[in-house]
Amino acid sequence: MNTVPPLSSTASALSRRRVLALSALAGGAALTASACSGGSSASSDPNTFEFWSFTGINQKDSVEEYKQLAPEVTVKLTEVGNAQETAQGLTTALAGGKVPDLVLIQAGDLPKFMKNPGNFVDLTTLGADDIQDDYVEWVMAQATAQSGEIIGIPTDVGGMGIAYRTDLMAAAGLPTNRDEVSALWPTWEDFIATGQRYTEATGMAFIDNAATTVFLQAVSQGEEQYYSADGEVVYDTNPIVRESFDLGLQAIAAGITAKLESFTDGWNAGMAKGAFAAVAAPSWMLGSIRSAAPDTAGKWDIATIPGGSGNWGGSYLAIPARAANPQAAWDYITTMQSPEQQLQHFIDAGSLPTTPVNYDKPELVNHTDPFFSDAPTGKIFTQAVLGLEPFVNGEYNTEISTELLNALNGVEGDGAPADAAWDTATKNIKTAIGA
Repeated sequence: MNTVPPLSSTASALSRRRVLALSALAGGAALTASACSGGSSASSDPNTFEFWSFTGINQKDSVEEYKQLAPEVTVKLTEVGNAQETAQGLTTALAGGKVPDLVLIQAGDLPKFMKNPGNFVDLTTLGADDIQDDYVEWVMAQATAQSGEIIGIPTDVGGMGIAYRTDLMAAAGLPTNRDEVSALWPTWEDFIATGQRYTEATGMAFIDNAATTVFLQAVSQGEEQYYSADGEVVYDTNPIVRESFDLGLQAIAAGITAKLESFTDGWNAGMAKGAFAAVAAPSWMLGSIRSAAPDTAGKWDIATIPGGSGNWGGSYLAIPARAANPQAAWDYITTMQSPEQQLQHFIDAGSLPTTPVNYDKPELVNHTDPFFSDAPTGKIFTQAVLGLEPFVNGEYNTEISTELLNALNGVEGDGAPADAAWDTATKNIKTAIGA
């Protein structure tokens, strides 16, 4: 995801951002196998390197930006598949195939690779120990092995807020001012109660779905999630996980959800049609809202998330140990993920920096977004990140989260019995991870 919730699945200089579903797409194995057979780090040119990224985040913009800064360098970018397909392809390559010089790894997949840090260049040998203090400590900790090797540099974080439609809130007789709206829901119970008020007044759904807008955000606020501090699997005994799951069930039972799974075609269409009034929104999701509902500009605003803190998504740039041109890859990392560049990425595309030196910069703190009623997005999302407590994000974090989300979606969308949902989730988790 690791010592914190999954950090944003973004990369630098994004002009368009769409989060990837938590479960791999059907046919992913075939796609990644094809990608791996074609990928190679065989170039002997020290100014050429191969870069594997996942799709949906427009990494091409970052590469084009780098070409302007380093015109003598050739970057061979391959978008392998979605985030998990890319991780699968990398796993195959590390087992003996041709590896890239640089790869983007989603934070949720990073723990699997941290088990064998020797598969990657220890970035301290290239200078990471000189720059590691430039990044949020708990973010860097995710990519640091117990023996001290650093295998990745973070790209950005996904501080949380609640994006809401001011026009729809007004129609329900609810406040529209972001401070007043934030005051409606200091807790998740208050958030659900506000949703009931909205639905009773309008007959419409308040949120998109319970799985990602309620459960995923509530569980991410715990000091411990699916793993204990010493790395033991505790998803089935940790009360925070069960309480967050039950909050999701409460939202479903309250009848406030539109039953639209995140990032589906129906979800995009619902966004444009006003099928729901509020959605849990990390910083990178603002681009998704713009893309899905361009005609709603000025009708949105951003409020504080219940509980005050949160983060969703994330990725790291890493260099495989058998990379042909590790120095060229490292030069790209240090250039494109410097504090200066991360700040510029935020100004250009809204990707929140992992570099705390930027957190009090006027360019970030005073940044407002006209699409979202001039909300101070830099301030809101930064405060959400600073409120997080570190926790262990283990090898099977993604699989555990996926099954819990699936169980809630099954109740919400398919009418599965709510009283059996927890047992269904835990049974499927045990099958998925063998424990």
